[in-house]
Amino acid sequence: MRALTIGAVATTLAAVVPVTAAHANQTGIASHYSDLSVTASGRSYSSGAMVAAHRTYPFGTKLRVKNLRTGKSIVVTVVDRGPFIKGRIIDLSRGAASALGFSGLQKVHVAVIGREKGGKKR
Repeated sequence: MRALTIGAVATTLAAVVPVTAAHANQTGIASHYSDLSVTASGRSYSSGAMVAAHRTYPFGTKLRVKNLRTGKSIVVTVVDRGPFIKGRIIDLSRGAASALGFSGLQKVHVAVIGREKGGKKR
């Protein structure tokens, strides 16, 4: 029972503790990912939606993604896990990549700007 209580407290704290400043900004390579039907968060996937996959940010995290070549930026919501290819920091939907003006790979800056209400943690 004690382990269950400690686990519940840890889960609750993890849901309300904000992303630390050290992890709130990243610069690296973005890609766009293939069409799929359902994301890891359970949300239906639409290739035109402004959504992304990230390895560690909680589902529902709002990120500002800036294309470092063009200066364009957009806001996406984390709804999936990935990318799982070395050297990449974020996978974007086709719609998000298109709004940033790229297809394939692009160097970007990612900044946490908030959290969607009711976002699931995973």
